[in-house]
Amino acid sequence: MINKRLLVKNLLAHNDENSFYDKKRFIDIGQREGKAKFLKHVCALANSNPKNNSFIVIGVEDEDNEIVGVDFFDDSKIQNLVNAYLDNPPRITYENIPFPHLPMGKVVGLVTIKSNGKVCSLRKNIWKYYGGSVFFRDGSISMPKAYGIELTDVNADIVANLENHAKNNIELTLDGVIDFLNERHKDLTSNYKVFKEQFVVCWAGHQKKVKNETYYSRVDIELINEQVKLFFSEFDEITIAYDENSFTTIEYVQLGLSNQQKYYPLEKVVITFLDNGTYTIQSDLIFEPPLYDKKTLHHIYNANVALIKKIEKQTPLTPNEVRDLDLLSDTFLICYVNGFEEAKDIMENAKPIMKKYNLPVYQSIKESLRIIRKMKYN
Repeated sequence: MINKRLLVKNLLAHNDENSFYDKKRFIDIGQREGKAKFLKHVCALANSNPKNNSFIVIGVEDEDNEIVGVDFFDDSKIQNLVNAYLDNPPRITYENIPFPHLPMGKVVGLVTIKSNGKVCSLRKNIWKYYGGSVFFRDGSISMPKAYGIELTDVNADIVANLENHAKNNIELTLDGVIDFLNERHKDLTSNYKVFKEQFVVCWAGHQKKVKNETYYSRVDIELINEQVKLFFSEFDEITIAYDENSFTTIEYVQLGLSNQQKYYPLEKVVITFLDNGTYTIQSDLIFEPPLYDKKTLHHIYNANVALIKKIEKQTPLTPNEVRDLDLLSDTFLICYVNGFEEAKDIMENAKPIMKKYNLPVYQSIKESLRIIRKMKYN
């Protein structure tokens, strides 16, 4: 098993950006331009490495390789995005890698790209890139190529050597378990489970029981062997179940108008551990959002838009508006799932405003946009 934290360190220490490795300060696949650029790099790295993995490391300063981190990115459907826009799409994973010095919730993103051995190209137009375009890596740059297209294998030995030097060992695994249980989550209920005598999953959170069901909030779940954060949320609640072969989580989201809040199942994730030292992750969106009267939602929607404009103009809020602000992201999410699709763009535009004005509301807007992204790519 490969320790992904060691792999990131090896990539940063021994390589400038090249034909099998790219680094980014951040990516933004919620916007058309960011999505197009991400797909271009995926396409180029897949074509430049037909027989080995290639990587994008996210959360690193370009000039000095300083690890600054990015927000935990929970997008199990990123393969669906790649499949929708690329012909001969590579297999792709996005993993959240914790580093000890980063603040809680910040990680390094590691995108691993595995070509299917065929020429990858854009399936349709996106931003300024045309359908049918083929990209390759030219040093550290992803460039279009219109002639002489041929897949060549020049990096297989280099990448195999990097991955070999990042293999896990018992000491690293034990250190990871002890650090998770005793250092990072002293104030939370924490536990661990060993699967197939090889895999160690640790989890922590505030625990509460409701009608014989145990729920966790402020949840952190890690696969210690590979130093991969499987789940992290300051807001949502989840249930956890496991047997000798699998580890299952169901994530819930709290929604409702005014004080009539309910928990709705959002996503079920099952990690199945196999005897051959591998594992699979199956995620299913099980969200059935609440439906409301359109006239009522129109009133709430317009009130929320006016609230954002008042904050933008630095106009003082009334006590009722302050209370409404706490529910702003939830009500926009309800509006979105009831057909007000422009609510997503309004939340995106409100993020920089709320980041300066009210950090908890900013965080809740990010959570609502994460849920919308899951629904979209599902």
